[in-house]
Amino acid sequence: MKAGKGQRIKGIVIEGRGWTSGCAEDCPYPDGTVGLQMPHFRARGLDLSTFYAGTLNISIKPQKFAMQHPEFTLRNIKWHAGHPPEDFSFSRCWIHFKGQRAAGVVYYPHPETKVGYFLDSSTLEIIAEYVESISCGDEVEVELNTDEIAVV
Repeated sequence: MKAGKGQRIKGIVIEGRGWTSGCAEDCPYPDGTVGLQMPHFRARGLDLSTFYAGTLNISIKPQKFAMQHPEFTLRNIKWHAGHPPEDFSFSRCWIHFKGQRAAGVVYYPHPETKVGYFLDSSTLEIIAEYVESISCGDEVEVELNTDEIAVV
């Protein structure tokens, strides 16, 4: 994690709609949106190839988060012919679950450039290393860099 102030916050893994990983039956992207986006991120200098090509959705309610000074912001990513270009920001993080510590990044598609589906500001979307046995309803701790992400 980049130098900064680390803060651990508790959260609960919640169900997403399954499009980032391509696991949902109604997903129009067999490789998932993140699988399609990763090569574009890598071309811009952010290699996420060691991470699972999907997201963990972690609710931190009643707290909310806001990206302040993310380590990476990639603008104008044209990842699919059927969508306009999008902006994405990322901040390195760690997921702590049952003695495991998995590296990851908070994945933040900018709402002003994203089409359609939005998560509330109490849900962290995290692209991370595979976490064994994690599932919806599990409590986790997420270690964030508070120089990059504000939690209130």
